[in-house]
Amino acid sequence: MDDVTPLLAAVDTFADRLRTLPQSRLSRGAAAEALALARELAVWTQRIEEPDAPAVREMPDAGMFAVADQVAVAGHDLAEALLASGGVTEGVARAVGLVEEAAGRCGL
Repeated sequence: MDDVTPLLAAVDTFADRLRTLPQSRLSRGAAAEALALARELAVWTQRIEEPDAPAVREMPDAGMFAVADQVAVAGHDLAEALLASGGVTEGVARAVGLVEEAAGRCGL
């Protein structure tokens, strides 16, 4: 059976850590890094769900205090798309790596 649990755990952990950061730390780059990750995960999801779409929609910048939720939503959406497409094995490992890299760049 395909398992997206590692991806869900990674995005939820990263989002939870982002929620604990003070505004000063978010504004020094953590929020921008997290938004970049959320956007990357969202684009990946769109390409799985709508491979023939002429253009992808960019996740908006909803502000530094919303970015943790954006990461969580984008990660959960990607997990569902990977399950539906059958690309779990390769996709989960790649996505977890992206989350871990972003967390590392944020110092988390």
